[in-house]
Amino acid sequence: MTLRRKQQLWYLLADLLSSELVWLLFLVFRWLVYEGKILSMETVVIPAFNFYMPLLVYPMVCLMVYYLSGYYLRPFQKPLGRELLQTFCSAAVISLLFFFIIIIDDEAQNYRQYLGSLAVLFGLQFILSYLPRLLITLLSRRRGVMRTRVIHSREEAEALRAGEQEEVIIDLPEQHNERELYQLFAMLYPLSCEISIVPRVYDMLTGAARIDMLDRPSLIRISALHMSDSQLCIKRAFDTIASVLGLVVGAPLMALIALQIRLSSPGPVIYSQERIGLYGLPFRIYKFRTMIDHAEADGIPQVTLDHDPRITPIGRWLRKYRLDELPQLWNILRGDMSIVGPRPERPYFIERIMQEAPYYCLLYKVRPGLTSWGPIRVGYTDTMEKMIERLNCDIAYIENMSLGLDIKILFFTIGILLRGKGQ
Repeated sequence: MTLRRKQQLWYLLADLLSSELVWLLFLVFRWLVYEGKILSMETVVIPAFNFYMPLLVYPMVCLMVYYLSGYYLRPFQKPLGRELLQTFCSAAVISLLFFFIIIIDDEAQNYRQYLGSLAVLFGLQFILSYLPRLLITLLSRRRGVMRTRVIHSREEAEALRAGEQEEVIIDLPEQHNERELYQLFAMLYPLSCEISIVPRVYDMLTGAARIDMLDRPSLIRISALHMSDSQLCIKRAFDTIASVLGLVVGAPLMALIALQIRLSSPGPVIYSQERIGLYGLPFRIYKFRTMIDHAEADGIPQVTLDHDPRITPIGRWLRKYRLDELPQLWNILRGDMSIVGPRPERPYFIERIMQEAPYYCLLYKVRPGLTSWGPIRVGYTDTMEKMIERLNCDIAYIENMSLGLDIKILFFTIGILLRGKGQ
């Protein structure tokens, strides 16, 4: 287990125990109110729900809200102000959620009792969740738990191993080659760690360097995304829910497609290829077979051309409406891919693209997806020029990532599917 995962588990365990304690103390408060012993509340508040089911539900809801807030995404070097604000907002959301679901059903004669219950629940939730978090954060800072490595050459980068560091800072000589820098990025991404560069004077003047914490030097965060942590977690939650629903609802259609493929030509129904995904790590992508079996018998990858004779009749129809991509819902559920993200490429073509555009490795900071801005703008890429053009569109997408942009891309994709513009 990596150090990052251990730190995440510490926060998760602290939040689980604190949320359970919050609900137990809130039950005690409700009992005292019921007896009319505090706050001069002599009117009996009659609970209209089961006291004990929320003992299980409440902590799970709290963890869900904390996850969607993005709190667990970066367990190290948490700014204290941001941690305070995140905990405050999460406590407010949780309190209001349970107020409108449970507390508001109580029988009471005035709103003071409702507001009193809401204030107590919020106070308990905020204080009892923030204090353990703060303790873990301060202890990790004091012990220097986050392991950071500074490298000055390619040889030092080659000596690094996955899991041995959480952050790598690149400090190259002034006269360094840009291609060499991108090669370093490609080597470091598979380590699944934060990647930063020591800025030069030009970087400082153009605003590329950022100061995240006052006790750390300003750096250029190569692996950082413009999408906030909460949006990233909401995006991943949407991917999971959408893939599950897609697999369940689309099961009859996929069964019918599988039968048609089986009857139309010999060979497997589903085939897989090695693609490069998040952090530059390989994974197996799944598709419905749309070509004849052994379409690349010589073992050399080939692009698909217009009127490609290798495509079967049923395969041509599937590609037209992109139904051959449906099995990739499994890749999304596994976490290999996302609904929206740069299309994953094969290692053979990546090597050739990087000869012309060495910055391809910048795609490794996000999960590949079913659709993205690149395929929408460029369409199918059957030449190196189109591949690089699509790469530039995908880089632009990454630099402007947001949930709103993902929604726009999904609407454009739906329009392409309905018009049968796939290939």
